[in-house]
Amino acid sequence: MPTPDRTDPEVNELWDEFHAYVNVDSGQLRNWLLVRASDEDGFPGPPEQTMPQPGGAILDILGRRKVDLTNGDLDVMRTTVEQIQDLLADRPEEGAGNDQWRHALLDLGHDPLRAT
Repeated sequence: MPTPDRTDPEVNELWDEFHAYVNVDSGQLRNWLLVRASDEDGFPGPPEQTMPQPGGAILDILGRRKVDLTNGDLDVMRTTVEQIQDLLADRPEEGAGNDQWRHALLDLGHDPLRAT
């Protein structure tokens, strides 16, 4: 599979947009995903294998350099930005007080309580 051209302005724009919308760092996202993956008995398997998706893929991208991105990473980045935009556009009346909405955003690496 060919790797994307990192000098492509579209790749650079997507990189910047992704990192603007994913406003938690990799440690915070990993901790959140581990909480989501666990249950009252602990982890049903190795934590890295039970992390909710696409959060695990987003976490992988946060650990990469732009020059190491794959076409699959770009697809995940585009989808993540679109999903975050859609959720923000459909903000419930109670906003971040709506746990389901806030958790859906946190699963994507976006904390609506964080100042932008």
